[in-house]
Amino acid sequence: MKNNNTQNPSITTLFKLFNAPLHISNLLSLMLFFFFGLCFGIILTFHLKNISFNLQFTQFTHFSHSNATLADVSYLATPPPPAELELELELETPTPVPEKVGLRNYLTVPEPMHDMTDEELLWRASMVPKVRDYPFERTEKVAFMFLTRGPVVLSPLWERFFKGNDGLFSIYVHSSDSSANVTVPEDSVFYGRRIPSKDVEWGKVNMIEAERRLLANALLDFSNQRFVLLSESCIPLFNFSTVYTYLINSKHNFVESYDLEGPVGRGRYSPKMAPTVDIEEWRKGSQWFEMNRDLAIEVISDKMYFSVFHDFCDGQCYADEHYLPTFVTKMFGETNSNRTLHFVDWAKGGPHPTRYTRNDVTEEFLEELRNDKSCEYNGKKNQTCHLFARKFTFHALDRLLRIAPKLMQFNL
Repeated sequence: MKNNNTQNPSITTLFKLFNAPLHISNLLSLMLFFFFGLCFGIILTFHLKNISFNLQFTQFTHFSHSNATLADVSYLATPPPPAELELELELETPTPVPEKVGLRNYLTVPEPMHDMTDEELLWRASMVPKVRDYPFERTEKVAFMFLTRGPVVLSPLWERFFKGNDGLFSIYVHSSDSSANVTVPEDSVFYGRRIPSKDVEWGKVNMIEAERRLLANALLDFSNQRFVLLSESCIPLFNFSTVYTYLINSKHNFVESYDLEGPVGRGRYSPKMAPTVDIEEWRKGSQWFEMNRDLAIEVISDKMYFSVFHDFCDGQCYADEHYLPTFVTKMFGETNSNRTLHFVDWAKGGPHPTRYTRNDVTEEFLEELRNDKSCEYNGKKNQTCHLFARKFTFHALDRLLRIAPKLMQFNL
């Protein structure tokens, strides 16, 4: 027993403390022991919570590191972006620079087959600069405007006529037969030269509309200075150089105009046209004209006279034979020669002129057309009066190709 008390003095002392009478000193000891235990418990509790937090943080760090490792592996497995893309990501997107609009943009000629309406086309083509001197190099061209029912059937002859003269001419084709599916070879001067066309009836006002449509399209090219209207049955009577020089150097327009009594002249006039057009101002002439740029702009810009013909000259009035002769004579008579450059034979009478077929085409016949009569050119007598001739059929083409190029000295 003695040995046990000696070996456990702390237990014995504690036991005696609890069994001893309750003195002040003992009470203080118990309170001290209680506060010591309380502080020890608080410290222990805080320590345990800290251990739990560190454990969770370690787990979270390990999880994040695992995800980062997977992301690194995925990044290594993915091909790197192009250098250009990396540069775009590093640099801020620059502010786009506005496109510069210069004179070249204004002078750009639209393709013949555009999507403008007639109203839009006439408005754009009627724009005229007040400054007459061009601020750029300009080679004057002749616009050859073909008003046809279908294809230009004599195009092989015209191909030889135009050969070797690029940059001096423009071609425009208005085909009234919109259903005609004609394939034009890509190496042809007629390739892609058809303009937006509408149906045309002989003698109707829509014939004038087609002529204005051709003029307006040709006016979009500032280099076009002279404008000649042709049909699919027309042929040239001289080589390109002669025709070009004749037209470019002319001081006059060539719109046939004359006063004619009788039922096919003044008899077609309607009193409803007065006072815009009086019967004394009524004129007749061929629709196949040639004119300069100034007059072409006036023709497409006219609303007063065109509206009168549109309303009161249709059917048996044959507007295409009276509108231009009347309008040009009344408004611009001093610049007009009152004659046409297109030869045609009305000797047989009737509503249509003589047609020429294969058997009519001879060297002597073509030479006669080239030297038919005397006329005036720039105020002087001249032997060259007609540059073109009508009405040649497709059947005459083979002989024309054999005779005309040599006779007219085309560039072969």
